[in-house]
Amino acid sequence: MTTRKKYTKEFKLDAVSLVTDQGYSRAEAARSLGINANMLCRWVQEEQSGDGQAFRGNGKLTPDQEENRRLKAEIKRLKKATVFFAAETK
Repeated sequence: MTTRKKYTKEFKLDAVSLVTDQGYSRAEAARSLGINANMLCRWVQEEQSGDGQAFRGNGKLTPDQEENRRLKAEIKRLKKATVFFAAETK
């Protein structure tokens, strides 16, 4: 089984720059870089999304994802407290 190849943020930004700034077609740029054209298309879309979160890296959450994680942990804690206090009142 082959391992998944990882590309650095700089490589991705350079690849996207070939398409957006230098006028290469996506297929042409992908072929010259030795990557899949669909992957390059996804990188271009992620960069052009405009939210400033492109190519964060593995495990780095967006602010919305971080808030969701925090809120879920708080809900879990509050449920435990509810069970505890419900048992105390019996």
